[in-house]
Amino acid sequence: MTFPLSPAAPRAVLFDLDGTLADTAPDLAAAVNRLRADRGLEPTPYALLRPTASAGARGMIGAAFGLAPGDAGYEALRVKWFDYYQADMASHSTLFGGVPELLAGISEAGMAWGVVTNKPARFTDPLMPLIGLDHAGCIVSGDTTAHAKPHPAPLFEGARRLGIAPEQCWYVGDDLRDIEAGRAAGMVTVACAWGYCGAVEPAQWGADYLLETPQDLLDLLRATVAAATPAVLVA
Repeated sequence: MTFPLSPAAPRAVLFDLDGTLADTAPDLAAAVNRLRADRGLEPTPYALLRPTASAGARGMIGAAFGLAPGDAGYEALRVKWFDYYQADMASHSTLFGGVPELLAGISEAGMAWGVVTNKPARFTDPLMPLIGLDHAGCIVSGDTTAHAKPHPAPLFEGARRLGIAPEQCWYVGDDLRDIEAGRAAGMVTVACAWGYCGAVEPAQWGADYLLETPQDLLDLLRATVAAATPAVLVA
């Protein structure tokens, strides 16, 4: 794949978690279908739940029950869904194929990497080591700062924890709000089409790059670093 290489090589890459680094939808869906089973309802098909996974409780409960925040009964479902998910959050969650190699390649290139997610810390902190992400340079959860994405505050906090200026970071995510947050933080933005992506097509998000696989991202980073490296002249 050939990439336009106008942005400078980053010093750090920040990632969303659900749908970007990790395929957590199976366990999120299992928790919401436990809620349906409690009420004597048939499971919501996984194909309907998976695209909503990046939206957390709002997405899952919306798909499974047709309820939104503020609707009668929504809050009770949200609280119980959190409990069910926390009790069994890593039975089927795994890193997407190519992610371990991507993270290793970033480190080998001398870049830092970290996670900035809207997932609450009560889930993020125990989940990260369970799925092999305990070596992240920083972890910023949805309740770490006063605002969650699409506000840029969590991304600014991630950059601060890494000790790197926001404009020297890239942000990678699978939802429109990830790209909005990255743009607001002054970061190069990467939309990952391998994720859940939600209702709006990634091509409409206005990301600097839209990539199909983690390997594409690693190739892009390597190409960007190579383009930024001054040529050595040999007499």
